[in-house]
Amino acid sequence: MARNLATVLAKQIMHRSALAANKATSRSSSRPKGYLAVYVGETEEKRFVVPISFLKEPSFQDLLNKAEEEHAFDHPMGGLTIPCREETFIGVTSSLSRSQGKAY
Repeated sequence: MARNLATVLAKQIMHRSALAANKATSRSSSRPKGYLAVYVGETEEKRFVVPISFLKEPSFQDLLNKAEEEHAFDHPMGGLTIPCREETFIGVTSSLSRSQGKAY
């Protein structure tokens, strides 16, 4: 069931990001193909660009569940807002980058 949820969430996120990118082409050029814009922060949001492969990772899915509860995946700039501390997000993505053997 968790895999199915991850697939549905990934499709929703990518669909909304694609729609927003079509509306704001100047912003989409700063997001390479295969990556997703993510806004992170509890009060002041900072923009990150992460690979879409992170969407299938359980630790990233935990962050997505929080985002869905709080923001329903809506962000005016076409990205995804994750309501957590920046340090928490960096810790999760750093460990995912190491486990996938890539540096981001």
